[in-house]
Amino acid sequence: MKWHRQHTGLLLLLAMTLALAACSGGGGATPATGGQATSATGIAAQPTSVPPTSGAAAQPTPAPAEPTARPINPDYLEFGVVSHLYYTDRARVMQLTQNAGFDWVRQQIYWRDIEDPENGIWAWDEIDQIVEAVNAYDRKLLVNVVRSPTFYSATNGLPDDPNSFANFMAVLTERYKGRIHAYEIWNEPNLAHETGGTIRPADVGRYVEMLKLAYQRIKAIDPAALVLAAASSSTGVTNESIALSDEDFYRAMYTYNDGEVRNYFDVQAVHPGGSANPPDTMWPDNPSTAQGWTDHPTFYFRHVENVRRWMEQYGMADKEIWITEYGWATANNTPGYEFGNQVSFEQQAEYITGAIRRAYELYPWVGNMFLWNMNFAVTKAENGLDTMHEQASFGILNPDWSPRPSYLAVQQLIAELKQKQGR
Repeated sequence: MKWHRQHTGLLLLLAMTLALAACSGGGGATPATGGQATSATGIAAQPTSVPPTSGAAAQPTPAPAEPTARPINPDYLEFGVVSHLYYTDRARVMQLTQNAGFDWVRQQIYWRDIEDPENGIWAWDEIDQIVEAVNAYDRKLLVNVVRSPTFYSATNGLPDDPNSFANFMAVLTERYKGRIHAYEIWNEPNLAHETGGTIRPADVGRYVEMLKLAYQRIKAIDPAALVLAAASSSTGVTNESIALSDEDFYRAMYTYNDGEVRNYFDVQAVHPGGSANPPDTMWPDNPSTAQGWTDHPTFYFRHVENVRRWMEQYGMADKEIWITEYGWATANNTPGYEFGNQVSFEQQAEYITGAIRRAYELYPWVGNMFLWNMNFAVTKAENGLDTMHEQASFGILNPDWSPRPSYLAVQQLIAELKQKQGR
């Protein structure tokens, strides 16, 4: 019999104080990116002359009459990790993923590296091997698709015509039906550099229209695949050249066209920050004692509670949250991530496992957690890049593939929790 984590989680949740101060739409906070990936592939894939598969030009199907919130295992908190599987020893990464007990892998892919619409060229080589590797190790795959080809967006941001993205998603879904298990539509679309250089409230509607079309095309081909609405970056900043606050973005998304977005995604992705703050702390009621990055809710892992509150306010409570990036940086040399210099390897392990336990015990509405990240330190080293970069500092492997304390701690905790879950 499956152990349902809500039996204890709901009781603890009732005792938990969720009356958090509302996030300021402008505020003086700076964006707390939490180490979100901005470069998944690094090197463009070598093109191959593979034509689009049949059905790429199929017309969108009507939206379902009712929302389709269908998490794969609603009784379980699942565990995922963000990995870099391009141009590396994929088998080794996947063996370590399996050994740690992760159920899922999240891989970001660049649309522009796969489709060359001007020349009719499709570059499938690397993504073919990534999909094969993840499935060979019996893990599930979440693909996060970003970056338009220049033909569709001069700035490689959101495409000028959302149908172009929907067409691409149809080709991708048909090629990997049953082998890509979930699709996250774009990454942090509240950031100007993710959407094309500027971000205004009107761009939220552009994103929703793209999500709607992509959802319909994916579901027409692979109804079992899950579609995730993109996570906003955790930030209180609203400046069109930098960001739209995540609160402004989520509220605009949930109210656009009377909230019709509820019919066009299965799961809401969220990227809570962390900075150098322990996972149980929260501003303003229980602030961290770290130096800097402590005076706004977006700097804290518990900001996910605010996102959940906004979902409930706008009628999205039937949707699960998947935390598709979370983690803690350690010492690094990247401007803006100096908070990591306060976090030791041992503290990183403590904070990550604390976040997992908190979600397991108190957040029955979280269905999956993807740790940022597995092996970016390794890929930096393999490519002769700076292994003190912030992306490497978030990793749970060292540049030489050896496990950090966080890898070993997560491995032990996942085993413990899966035993409690009866799996």
